[in-house]
Amino acid sequence: MTLAGTGGLAFEVDDVLRGAMTLGWLEADGLGPEELAGGFVIERDAVCARLQARYGVKSPADIPGVADNRAMFHRLGVDPTKTRPSSEALLRRVLQGKGLPTIHPVVDVCNLASLEHQFPLGLYDRELVRSAVFARVGRVGEGYEGIRKGRVNLSNRPLLADDDGPFGAPTSDSARTQVTPGTTALLTVVFAPSERGSGELSAMLERLADLLARYCGATVRLVHTRQ
Repeated sequence: MTLAGTGGLAFEVDDVLRGAMTLGWLEADGLGPEELAGGFVIERDAVCARLQARYGVKSPADIPGVADNRAMFHRLGVDPTKTRPSSEALLRRVLQGKGLPTIHPVVDVCNLASLEHQFPLGLYDRELVRSAVFARVGRVGEGYEGIRKGRVNLSNRPLLADDDGPFGAPTSDSARTQVTPGTTALLTVVFAPSERGSGELSAMLERLADLLARYCGATVRLVHTRQ
C-alpha cells in the first residue's frame, strides 16, 4: 500500500504493520540555525510543571497514551519495558524532575509535542533520506549506528528504511539521517497506536507544525496517513 503526499516523500507501509500502527508524517523547509526564543522555554517549563502536578504520583502505565504505546510495541514484538517508546522515556524524565533535554532547536520543540501527546516520533534530515520511505519490520541482522549510542538492533522490530537501508524507529534514530545544525529540511514521522483515533494524531501533527513555525521559522507541509 503506497501513500504519498502532494509534492512530498512517498511512503510505502508493509501490510504486517496494518492494525498495529498508524503513521503520520510532516515535512518542513526553511529551518534556521537560530537558538530558541525565551518564549519556548516558558512554554516548555509550563508543560513540564503541569504534567508533574497531574501525574507525578501515578504509575506511567496509568497515564493516558502510555499503555496504548506499550500495547503497540507488544503487538510488534518489542518488550516496552526493555526498549521504551521515546515518548514514555521523555515523560519519565519529566516526572523525575529532570525536565526535557536541550539538544537542538528542532529536536527540542518536537520532543515537547511528543511529551504532551504521548506519541513516539522520529526526526530526520529530509535531504539525507534517499528516495521513498518504507515502513516495515526489520530483517534478521538489520540495525544501524544510533545517535549518541552504539549499534541499534532492529531485527523483527518496526523501522523506517530508504534506498540506503534502515534509518529510523519508534525507539531510537540513526546517526546517518540525524538532524544537525546544518539541517534546513525536516522529516518528522509519528508512530501511533492504531486504537488512538485519527483526531488525536491530527492534533499531534498540528501541534508539531505550530511549534516548528513559531520557534524554528519553518514552512510546514502536513501529510497525514492512516493505515
